[in-house]
Amino acid sequence: MAYVLRRLLEMIPVLLVVITATFFLAHAVPGGPFDKERPLPVEVKARLEAYYGLNQSQPVQLRNYMVNLVKGDLGPSIKYPGWSVSEVIGARIGVSFSLGLVSLLLAVIIGVPVGVLAASRPNSWLDRVPMGFTLVGICVPSFVLGPILALIFALGLGWFPPCGWGSAVHYVLPACTLGLITAAPLARLTRGSLMEVRSLDYVRTAHAKGVPPLRVWFIHALRNALLPVVTYLGPAAAGLVSGSFVIESLFDVPGMGRLFVTAIINRDVMLILGTTIIYAVALLVLNLAADLANAALNPKVARGR
Repeated sequence: MAYVLRRLLEMIPVLLVVITATFFLAHAVPGGPFDKERPLPVEVKARLEAYYGLNQSQPVQLRNYMVNLVKGDLGPSIKYPGWSVSEVIGARIGVSFSLGLVSLLLAVIIGVPVGVLAASRPNSWLDRVPMGFTLVGICVPSFVLGPILALIFALGLGWFPPCGWGSAVHYVLPACTLGLITAAPLARLTRGSLMEVRSLDYVRTAHAKGVPPLRVWFIHALRNALLPVVTYLGPAAAGLVSGSFVIESLFDVPGMGRLFVTAIINRDVMLILGTTIIYAVALLVLNLAADLANAALNPKVARGR
């Protein structure tokens, strides 16, 4: 419990640095939230800036934002009049969470068994063929794999809709894109960890006692081999659960990733800060969860903490 509390307290200065850096970077971008193709009258623009506090100096704006943030107020959205940032994010975060969860489960279901099978038959076709595909999965970025899947399974075969959101079938293409991209390094990590574990005494003893090979690999060896895999899953899960910028924009998914891109285009500083805070908190919490999972799998780590 002391370790968890210490890690939670360590998140505070990290979040302060993230918020400060994001605030000044957002203001450093040319243009403003009220700059349009048809300029607003000077009086109207001045009133809008005064209403949102944009007429004050940047340090004063940052101080006011920090004070409101401590109260749980993320501020009003500039491009969504009448909506607070909390309300805008609340309407989108469930979409990104569900899509990320499905993608993460798909990555684990594919990546871990493929890595185990490859390690159980090193230098055979069970090793070289799937590891070759994982290398392709690592090299091909999501913005390339996504259109390829949409071209084949949506436009070519017509099995799934190419974009949109609203039913379970809309999960398939974006979840497969995110899941396959994450499953590729996951499989290689699992295979590499098992190759180190396979020569240890307890694995050879299990084989000598006649334990079935699948039980040896998935029960005995996989427990210790999962340590680097779980460590990798922390930041990977944060990226998937919080939302993918490219994939959500590509498949027209109304989630956090697409909202963040739209906020940057619209120069909505409050919304940019709000989404950045959500991403940062998700990353820190999931990294903490990965560390706790490592401690549960490795008693030496738990005793050290």
